[in-house]
Amino acid sequence: MSKTANKSSVEHLFSKYVFQNICGMLGISAYILADTFFISLAEGANGLTALNLVLPLYSIIFGIGSMIGVGAATKFKIYRARGDKEADNYFSNAILFCFIFGLFFVVLGLLVANKLVSFLGADATISKLSTPYTKIFMVFSPFFMWNYVFNAFVRNDGTPALAMTATICSSLFNIIMDYVLMFPFGLGMVGAALATAFSPIVGILICCIHFLKKENTICFLRTKPSFRRLVASCQLGVAAFVGEISSGVITVVFNFIILNMVGNDGVAAFGVVANTAIVATAIFNGISQGSQPLFSEYYGKKDHASIRKTLFLSIGTALALAGLILLCIWIWAPQLVAIFNSEQNAVLASYAIPGIRLYFIGFLFAGFNIVCTGYLGATEAALGASVTSLLRGFVAIIFFAFLLSYFFDMTGVWVAFPVAELVTALVATYAVIIQMKKQK
Repeated sequence: MSKTANKSSVEHLFSKYVFQNICGMLGISAYILADTFFISLAEGANGLTALNLVLPLYSIIFGIGSMIGVGAATKFKIYRARGDKEADNYFSNAILFCFIFGLFFVVLGLLVANKLVSFLGADATISKLSTPYTKIFMVFSPFFMWNYVFNAFVRNDGTPALAMTATICSSLFNIIMDYVLMFPFGLGMVGAALATAFSPIVGILICCIHFLKKENTICFLRTKPSFRRLVASCQLGVAAFVGEISSGVITVVFNFIILNMVGNDGVAAFGVVANTAIVATAIFNGISQGSQPLFSEYYGKKDHASIRKTLFLSIGTALALAGLILLCIWIWAPQLVAIFNSEQNAVLASYAIPGIRLYFIGFLFAGFNIVCTGYLGATEAALGASVTSLLRGFVAIIFFAFLLSYFFDMTGVWVAFPVAELVTALVATYAVIIQMKKQK
């Protein structure tokens, strides 16, 4: 194959995988925004506070499913590119371990949902809204995790369009049922929880279409769960895990700081900012996860030129979209906040409007970081992916949130995210340079 043809092929595949994956991830963020919007209409600021307080539980469940699913699918892709039959073992192993971990959350949800929301900061009023919501979605934990596994494997087996379709249809189902159950049926947050709980089942069923195709190479083997394969998967899926769970960690830390600083209106304001940020994060996760099958394919075949080309395309796309997103936020911040501020709470708006503008500066660096950690994980640079992911998802954001809020109050809370991402970008750059040198 000539260099020109190879270049064209890389660009074509990049456009195909990344565009379709961004669409799928935007579908996920759309139902989260719809959830937030409908809850704000039905329950007001208390509903937003309740939703925001339980988001960390979502993040943990989604994070585990994403880590196992994306990591196992990455190993599957690398082994498949090498022609190694070990690839066949990873799908069934991921399914079995997601069931085991999911069962743990089912038990927690049934037995101690009220204690979990209280631990996360809910007072008596907020607990009445958040406890039934939490109990319902935790009961469906295995399905949330399986949805990640099915979607990642279908995408890595050469059918990104079907993976995108599954995600979008799942999100549309969630949005429609959100409205139907919350308003015509009058179920409030219970209705929102039920709509969310059943949506991954829709995604799984659509992904199953892939198994009927002749091109399918995924198989379920009746074997015992393998901890060795689980660890191998988790090492490569750590970036996906931190990408999901970091929003939960940020939410817990920020909620704690803001509750003590300004109370429930501040938490509701952060809920608006955090849920809007989910859209931006989804776009960059779409670039990262869309590029992952290409990185892993080229890595398995030792096609280093194509790896570098894909990396440059990914980073360039992330930076361009980050600039566009930030511009939109600065122009339309009041209108975006008003969408979720159905009670026209002036205090909430006074926190959220300047907050969203400052917070979103961080995506100029976060997009770069998400792409780099995805690249490191997809090319078996587990240490670099782990260090970079843990820095941006836990260490840096927690350190700067407490430090800057102490000196600058709410302004410090909002700028903690951009500062943490900037520091992480320096580390990510170093890790990527080291990995690229190894591939020469």
